[in-house]
Formats: sequence, C-alpha cells, structure tokens
Amino acid sequence: MRLSSLALVLPLLALLLAPLPLAAEECTTAVVSPRAGEDGRPLLWKNRDAGELSNRIVYVDAVPYAYLGLADVQDRSGRSVFAGVNAAGFAIMNSVAYNLPRPAGEVEDLEGIVMADALRTCRTVADFEAYLTANLGRNFGVRANFGVLDAEGAAVLFEVHNHGFERLDAAAPPEGYLVNTNYSRSGQEAKGAGYVRFDRASALLAAGAQPITARDLLRRVARDTGNALVAQPTVAEFAALPGDVPRWVFTRDSIDKSYTSAAVVIVGRRPGDPASRATMWVLPGEPLVSVALPLWVEAGRSPEPLWQGDEAPLWAETLRIKKLARPFPESEREEYLDARRLDNRDGTGFLPRLLAAEEATFARTAAFLAAPRTPAELAAFQEGLAAEALALLRSIRE
Repeated sequence: MRLSSLALVLPLLALLLAPLPLAAEECTTAVVSPRAGEDGRPLLWKNRDAGELSNRIVYVDAVPYAYLGLADVQDRSGRSVFAGVNAAGFAIMNSVAYNLPRPAGEVEDLEGIVMADALRTCRTVADFEAYLTANLGRNFGVRANFGVLDAEGAAVLFEVHNHGFERLDAAAPPEGYLVNTNYSRSGQEAKGAGYVRFDRASALLAAGAQPITARDLLRRVARDTGNALVAQPTVAEFAALPGDVPRWVFTRDSIDKSYTSAAVVIVGRRPGDPASRATMWVLPGEPLVSVALPLWVEAGRSPEPLWQGDEAPLWAETLRIKKLARPFPESEREEYLDARRLDNRDGTGFLPRLLAAEEATFARTAAFLAAPRTPAELAAFQEGLAAEALALLRSIRE
C-alpha cells in the first residue's frame, strides 16, 4: 500500500457546517438487493462527483483476486480506486459521508486505498465486514458509505468512520434497495450533504420499472438533470426545446453535474449460479456526454480507450464534448448547462446519437452473454465496443 496514493484522494471539507464548494466529493449511489435487481442479481450504482474529472479503468492482476477499478487518471497502479469488481464477484463503491465523526488529528481520505485493498482481498461481504473490524482505528482514514455486493447475493451498505460502522442490508427496506448521497443514516441528524439529490434519486427509482436494471440506471437516473425542489427541464424534455435559443439548466443539485467524472453500475453474479459473471458498466466522463460500456474481470484487461495514455481517450473526448454544452469555465457559471445543445426539436443535438448507440450496446451485450464466452472473446467484445464508442464521440463536433 503506497502512502503517496494519499495525494490522489481529494481532501474532505474542513467544517461540516460550511457550504460545499464546487468539485467536492458528492457522489450519488444505490445498493440494490437481488429481489429488486434485474435477473435476480444485486446491483451497485455510483455517479462519481470529484475534482479530478479525468479517470481511467484499470485492470489489476492482484493476488488473491484480480480486479477492475475506476481510478483517477494519475493512478495507473490501481492501488486507489473508487468503484470496482473482482474475480470472485465481490464489488464495492462509496460516497463520502460528511456527517460521520472525524476526530481532529486522525488520518483521513484513504477510502480509495481501502476499496482497492478490499477488491484484492475480499471474496464476500462477510470478508469485508471482517476487514473493517480488523482495521478500525485513528489511522484507518475513512468516513464513507460503502456499498458492497458478492456472488452469494449479499448487497449491503456500511456506514464507516475510523472508530466504528453501521451495517444496513439493502434487502431490509420494502423496496429492496438503499439510496445514498453524502450523509449517513447513522450520522449526525440533518448534517452532511446531498439531501436534494437523495430525494431526487429516491423518486426516480420509485417511479421506474421494476426490477431495477443497469440500462435504466444509466440512461434515466445517472443522466438526470432534475431537482427535487425546483422545476426544471429533464433529459426527456430536452427534445421539445428550440434549437436556436439557449436553455440554461442549473445542475448544482442534480444527479448529473459538471463535475460528475463517471457513472458505474455493477451487476453482480446471479446467486447460486457459479457460471454467471458480474458485469461492470461504465459511463466515462459526465453521463450526458458519454456512452455506457460493459466490462468483465474475466477478460483479463481493460479496453485501451478506457485506460491507455496520459489521458484515457474516452475521457479526453467526453471532456471535449462537455464544453459544447457547458461553455463557461468560471466557477460560478460552470454548473449552467445549455440543454438545447444536447437535444432539441430541430434535431441538432448530439444526445440522441449517444443514446441510440448505447441502446444497441445493451442489446448486443445481452445477445453476446446468452452463450458461454472465453476470456479472449470477452476481451475482444469489450475492446470492440470501446473502439466504436470512441469513434462516435470523436465524430461529434460543433
């Protein structure tokens, strides 16, 4: 474990009562139990909001378990990741919980290292709970909600700080899932952050089709520009906008925002089916300007457009396209989105092309997974889809 990885994790806020600055860690997530998930599988969803907008997907050939992880662009080693899945079917993601204890002078901001360590060493949710118990203390460096799932069908939320944790089973609520933002249910009441996003995400999931699918999470929820308190256009309404008049949408409290660096949905293995595989779906970059892609640990690598180079090509392209719809670099204006650049009644927006390609990807992936596949076939399939997505993004111009 490298101490230098501390520099890759964003510092937490100095005061719980202080307003959150732009580009804080403000992830929106959900943990879905098998009874509420597609095909009787558990799911994890995370929209990652971070100061580092350029990420990469790393494959780490670790022992005992290899894993795929979402990492900051600077971290090729994968020793600090912010969502991932391993060869045993164990998966993890997190959101910072600003209302959990943070004693002065203790180690902080090691959640990425903890998640990489868990992916390398844990087979089950029970293993992760044992890992937490063994490592609690002033040097643990954690204040977060961790969502985890395993091949046995467990789907659990752990609300963790340096000196304790609370375990919440996603199957316990009537709906069979738990939504999370940037506060913990076990933390200080009415403190933390993300209450507006929590209400919005909860409403979207409640209104969606059941069971919950990766497709719906990525298409409808991860890209949402709505607000639980203020009426403003959502993605489904962009198509009615005139194409020649700017329509500004303020996304500061939306699920999709200017500093959403990626969205990830991990569909776990089917409980009781050792032949099933977990799939890690990734939207590289801000979801509104990206295309979802499937990945498998069994492929033995990450597609080149998701990891290669000083800046992964797919992230580079989404950052370029984002400027078409978010032209203001100033901090007080960067959350204003010109919705008509994405879609409009004149047909000049680029989002319909992305959604059509993504729909085709989901259909092709379902057909591909209907038969047993070798690691080489998995690698070639995911590489081909990533190359197609890169070509599509590169074709989007002014």
